[in-house]
Amino acid sequence: MTRLNLMPWREIRQKELDRQVLTAAVGAWVVMAAIVGLAYIHVSALIDNQVRRNDYMKTEINKLNEQIAEIGRLKQKKAGLIARMKVIFQLQADRSQIVHMFDELVRKLPEGVYITTLRQKGGGLRLVGYAQSNARVSAFMRSLEKSDWFQLPSLDIINITDKRDGDRVSKFSLQVKRKVKKEEKNKSKKTAKGKKP
Repeated sequence: MTRLNLMPWREIRQKELDRQVLTAAVGAWVVMAAIVGLAYIHVSALIDNQVRRNDYMKTEINKLNEQIAEIGRLKQKKAGLIARMKVIFQLQADRSQIVHMFDELVRKLPEGVYITTLRQKGGGLRLVGYAQSNARVSAFMRSLEKSDWFQLPSLDIINITDKRDGDRVSKFSLQVKRKVKKEEKNKSKKTAKGKKP
């Protein structure tokens, strides 16, 4: 039998196999590089898109912060205007009340009592004056208590002093609260409600 030498055929087959493996490896590397490149481009596009969205959001947030600051300034301005309106409404409500209070004060002032100082303080009056006796100061306080315009008179101080002509007088200081009439309360509330913006 003749002997065949298969060595060259095996070498050729091995070289062919090596070439196929190398071609497959190079092809795989090319495909992998293409996939990685496409993935990189896609991720870069996503990052750029997110950066643009973030910049847009920052711009909108800054606009909203400016609007919030403007709203705060407007609220302060509104509160100031409302406070002024309340003062005006209170002055309008008190306009006729002051006339009635002075009229009532003159009517309730007994003979022998003289008022030297009258100060309005909050919801009441502070009265300083002279009286011929402590009993007249007491009578004045009782008449203020029964008044339609005053309530809760309280004596701060009373001193007996000598006048230049030798007579003794009682110097007094008292406070009295104003009574707020129900009709005027309702009227001022209605006026305040009707005028609110």
